[in-house]
Amino acid sequence: MKIYKTEEGILLEHGNLFRIMKGDWDELVNRDNLFEFLEEQFLHLENFAGGDELLSKALLPPIGTQEVWAAGVTYFRSKEARMDESKETGGASFYDKVYEAERPELFFKSNSHRVAGHRSTVNIRNDSTWNVPEPELTLYINSKGNIQGYTIGNDMSSRSIEGENPLYLPQAKTYERSAALGPCLLVLPKPIEPFSVIQMEITRAGESLYKDSVAINKMKRTHTELASFLFRATDFHAGVYLMTGTCLVPGHDFSLQPGDEVSISIQFIGTLINTVAVK
Repeated sequence: MKIYKTEEGILLEHGNLFRIMKGDWDELVNRDNLFEFLEEQFLHLENFAGGDELLSKALLPPIGTQEVWAAGVTYFRSKEARMDESKETGGASFYDKVYEAERPELFFKSNSHRVAGHRSTVNIRNDSTWNVPEPELTLYINSKGNIQGYTIGNDMSSRSIEGENPLYLPQAKTYERSAALGPCLLVLPKPIEPFSVIQMEITRAGESLYKDSVAINKMKRTHTELASFLFRATDFHAGVYLMTGTCLVPGHDFSLQPGDEVSISIQFIGTLINTVAVK
């Protein structure tokens, strides 16, 4: 079951059929057994013929009042990239220690009003010289700490700022439209297939500059492990979104420019497309 947030209402897609419903996003998603609940709701709604047309347009991010958090250094390639960007300032060893530690790196990423949706713009900072997108499987976790759905996340990052000093992480990660989610929230009766593939392509003026893919089972930590650490001492009354880290990192010779298009796909979820602007 896929849930899209649109200007016309909440669009449900199930078995190649579309149905639309009104209601509060937080109330809809913040429950246990979300898949079973949506199946029941779907049975009592009429078919909606305009689903394909709605999906061809820009979509609202599938988020209500939830915060967005993120996990770092969860893939070996990410650890290597972070160590490389910080080696000249002496911060490289921190990332190696985090990768091997019991406690994961978790950090606040964005309030909901700063999150971009499918086919809208994401920002790079005007005081940064090295900017990259980070494609991430993103969990929706309800207020009880249970994983109920999945979406695609784009964790926009300033590698030049973070590379200066690890303490600059909030400035490198958290600013206006530094996060994108979409195009939908995928709700399944069981955990997402571990061999699901994440793919990212970056194009500039129609030319592909970067393209790579990885299976989510290359991640060092489990999804439930990350969720449990996030909920250890923090409450999320409407649930929370958690980006789970990336393994797809463009090389040190690449930096985003205004007008670039970032396309991130995850099997079974879909494709999140964003255009880059400067803040």
